[in-house]
Amino acid sequence: MHNDSKAILDDILSRWHAHCKGYNIAPSCGSDPMFKGAKSGGWDGADDVTDAAINRKIMQAVDFEVSELLEPYRSAIYVTARNLCTGRAVWNSPRLPVDTMERGVIVVEARRQITNRLMFAGVL
Repeated sequence: MHNDSKAILDDILSRWHAHCKGYNIAPSCGSDPMFKGAKSGGWDGADDVTDAAINRKIMQAVDFEVSELLEPYRSAIYVTARNLCTGRAVWNSPRLPVDTMERGVIVVEARRQITNRLMFAGVL
């Protein structure tokens, strides 16, 4: 995989994991649980609203394509995305082999599969 495409895939997977967890990458102050899910658009410009809508559609496409992967490749993408989002390489899955060489082969194949799927879907 070319370094640029690897970096692009890493960015997409990291943002997808954050999107799935429902939190913003940028820290913000807490709010009343009553207003969870409420969205404020009063200060957003037209470009911000458009960018958010495009990002939401991209994340939905990534979510669908990952969900279509078979095991153990889906688990490998989940773990990879979580590690990328958190900036740590500590997360693993019991669905993946314990042997690092076997796990590495599965991760490489999972990245190849998701790259092809996202290219076909027009995300990459």
